[in-house]
Amino acid sequence: MAIETLEAPATEAAPGREEQLYTAKPWTLIWWRFRQHRLAVASLVFLVLLCVAAIFADFISPYTPSSIDRLNTFSPPRAVHLFHEGAFKGPFVYALKRTRDPETARVTYEADREEILPIRLFVHGEPYRFLGLVPTDLHLFGVDHRRQRINLLGTDSLGRDLFTRLLYGARVTLSAGLVGVAFSFVIGLALGAVSGYYGGWLDAGIQRLMEFIRSIPTIPLWMGLAAALPIAWDPLFVYVLITIILSLIGWTHLARVVRGRFFSLKTEDYVLAARLAGASEYRVITKHMLPAMTSYIIAAMTLAVPEMILGETALSFLGLGLRPPVVSWGVLLQEAQNLRTISLAPWLLAPGAAVVLVVLSFNFMGDGLRDAADPYGR
Repeated sequence: MAIETLEAPATEAAPGREEQLYTAKPWTLIWWRFRQHRLAVASLVFLVLLCVAAIFADFISPYTPSSIDRLNTFSPPRAVHLFHEGAFKGPFVYALKRTRDPETARVTYEADREEILPIRLFVHGEPYRFLGLVPTDLHLFGVDHRRQRINLLGTDSLGRDLFTRLLYGARVTLSAGLVGVAFSFVIGLALGAVSGYYGGWLDAGIQRLMEFIRSIPTIPLWMGLAAALPIAWDPLFVYVLITIILSLIGWTHLARVVRGRFFSLKTEDYVLAARLAGASEYRVITKHMLPAMTSYIIAAMTLAVPEMILGETALSFLGLGLRPPVVSWGVLLQEAQNLRTISLAPWLLAPGAAVVLVVLSFNFMGDGLRDAADPYGR
């Protein structure tokens, strides 16, 4: 009897699980399969945390991106410590001593082990507007000292905090990639669907347009645009313009993918049955054909976001995209253009490392979403 009572729930649990799989919605099944891809889940968590930090960059950052400290130029990153001489002191940083080499006249910094600076939470510092609306001076963390500062990633040639500028730059770089992909997604999906569904002269015209756009050399195009844009224009307007241009150039790959899939799907039995049942062309496209190629769309979109980010970073690094006072990762990398600066302050390459991590995270997340959305996958 004891054996029967133990086996009964097991035999009843399996049909319940199968019933959940059969009755679950498609997006629920995608999420269940996506959770099994640990690297993709870790990448998703990292990107979400980075987006949250970018949105609340003015609160999380201890300073403002334009705050200059001329006595703290090319300061190395500050390590956070918990113990001082064997005693627990909580999170703190050591003060820095600024000296000058008598032979090379180079400014050097050494940690002052006798003076510790405790890291405080919710400190009052430089004023700013929270989310551009509410004036305040409250920052997430900082140190209570008039001259010493906490620079987790060091400073640049003007003494500006690199950690602060990295978070502010994430706003521009990530938003340029996501907004640009949103525009290119709408354009590429619409034109690719029309081209693959109707074919004929309409398909030929759209394909010639795509080939013309893909044949334009990117660097000469951006050099011409950089020369045509007046320097006196508002940096925000230039940012919006560059985002739109990136999206107008980057929609061709997605359109090609959608067009090829539509050519193969429009002859499927369920599509023909929907037409014979009297379904409108809009319903056939949106309800029957597009859901069948979800994995292809997701893969194309997740690969397009890193391309947009790399495009903005490369153009701004070359001086053809965004310009100061706009803060983006490409603008921050402009200070790392010469070998002398890199040898003296290698921490200025932190924006480049951030770009690599974000691009890899989008690629890993895209692989997980593509595998989870593939109806023929295991």
